[in-house]
Amino acid sequence: MAEKTSDKAAEKKTPKEVNKSAEIRKVATGMKAKGEKPRPVTIIGVLKKQGIDVSSPQVSMVLKRMGFKPRKRRKAGGVVALAATPSKGVKAASKISVEDLVAAKKVVTQMGGLNRAIAALEALRQFET
Repeated sequence: MAEKTSDKAAEKKTPKEVNKSAEIRKVATGMKAKGEKPRPVTIIGVLKKQGIDVSSPQVSMVLKRMGFKPRKRRKAGGVVALAATPSKGVKAASKISVEDLVAAKKVVTQMGGLNRAIAALEALRQFET
């Protein structure tokens, strides 16, 4: 009985431990050589196919130490800012009433979502000019 447990323990230790940082560096330099930008999500996917589990913060830190700069984040509320600022053709003094908002909400639900409604309005704006 004691031999079986020691055999199982020996089997678990037999596989060579992988240096995750070195693997991240290999994948990142390979991507750089191909002209791709090494991003944590893509590196994690490649390493997962190889059977190596790494976390996003770990990949980010290794890339940072290698000299890769993190991607700039988008500003939050881009759609809100678009809706809040008046367009060139609309006077700044015009106010939006509650009835206008209710009508806009009906249009958005009929269009199937806010993004589709905004895209349709942008297309309409292009046809007007």
